[in-house]
Amino acid sequence: MSRFKDDFIFGTATSSYQIEGAYNQGGRSLSIWDTFSKTPGNVWNGDDGDVACDHYNRYKKDVQLIKELGVESYRFSIAWPRIFPQEGVYNEEGMVFYRSLIQELKKAGIKPMATLYHWDLPMWAYEKGGWVNRESVNWFLDFAEVCFKELDQDVEAWITHNEPWCASFLSYHAGHHAPGHRNMDEGLKAAHHILLSHGKAVQLFKNELSLTTPIGITLNLSPAYAATDSENDKLAQNNADGYVNRWFLDPIFKGAYPVDMMNLFSKHVHDFDFIQSGDLDAISVECDFFGINYYNRALVKFAGNENLLYISAHSEYKKTGMGWDVSPQEFKELIYRLRKEYTDLPIFITENGAAYDDVLESDGSVHDGERVAYVEAHLKMVHELCEEGMNIAGYFLWSLFDNFEWAFGYEKRFGIFYVDFETQVRYWKDSAKRYKEIVETRSLTEKTFQVKQGVLLHEENDASRSVSQG
Repeated sequence: MSRFKDDFIFGTATSSYQIEGAYNQGGRSLSIWDTFSKTPGNVWNGDDGDVACDHYNRYKKDVQLIKELGVESYRFSIAWPRIFPQEGVYNEEGMVFYRSLIQELKKAGIKPMATLYHWDLPMWAYEKGGWVNRESVNWFLDFAEVCFKELDQDVEAWITHNEPWCASFLSYHAGHHAPGHRNMDEGLKAAHHILLSHGKAVQLFKNELSLTTPIGITLNLSPAYAATDSENDKLAQNNADGYVNRWFLDPIFKGAYPVDMMNLFSKHVHDFDFIQSGDLDAISVECDFFGINYYNRALVKFAGNENLLYISAHSEYKKTGMGWDVSPQEFKELIYRLRKEYTDLPIFITENGAAYDDVLESDGSVHDGERVAYVEAHLKMVHELCEEGMNIAGYFLWSLFDNFEWAFGYEKRFGIFYVDFETQVRYWKDSAKRYKEIVETRSLTEKTFQVKQGVLLHEENDASRSVSQG
């Protein structure tokens, strides 16, 4: 395999609530995740993010790890409750932390990519209605404006929102994430206001502040496939695609919500007046790049007793520790579709990775061969897409550290660095060593260490092979 081109960006990523800890330090107020995680039954084992990886207090050493890893860019998010612990009350001490983090990154030669919103809505905003309240757009703009003014000169790229589907449907409709509501009407309003706040923030950034740093949004996309060729399962596929993908892609790139999904939703939601004149023009504002978080495809089948008429179907694919299909070929098909139907903007893979049941050996090693295989298989597809002119600008491996994995607490480990949460010691997993090598050589063909789990072996020099999906 030939090399990744010199302008391709290798990075890694985290988010504020998942790693920072220090929930009561530096003037920070509570977020919806602080409250949600402390409500019995919401999070595995009763875990919370009070300490997490203690990154707030250990960021200088953590930046040195990123430097040793060799990546060119680091994607992090800004905790809104650190910046505005109360409505309209700016907390300079919170901003000092992010300035310091960014300066450490720049001293280490690492380009900072900042995400404004990765789900830690301040409790004061939630108590006023959260994303269901249209005023949330103005609250977000106040937060965005001060971040832009204070940090833009040192940030290499901005992301307005991470995974609006999770922050709206998973949080307000399905109830699995904070604030844990189960109301389709609320989910739709939250989704719309999040998308609107994205568009308005980009307009503020470009038109009012006249800033020119690249800015975009990140969506989590999961291409849907029908379990069979039956008409029922094809309908299930259409609805799954509409719910997870098109409800967000269409307004951003086409300036309209998909009518088939509006018809389906109207069975439960009878008033779409929250979509006001001019909203879709704002949401479809032109950005500079498009971020995609990709983990797995979805295989679905028809279920007439479900609101959206589909459920997940059994798959024979290899699975990650989350039970998700290892599906790199479908990732490639997703990019083809996006290029055909939606956008020619540069695409960043802003998250891609896998959770597995990692074991810390007595010598401090972690032999996570399945994760190595997962990452290599997806990077192989990224390289092929680049060679085909699909304009993939960079790849951010999720995640830098094992961390607070939302409703799964500390049970699921996505990191390429193993974190002992009792001691806060970080250990290099084989995946971190392998990723360092890939970044250094800008190639998938070299392999200098052995992975003991039998998934990848020292003797296999062609690491570009795809994962077997039998």
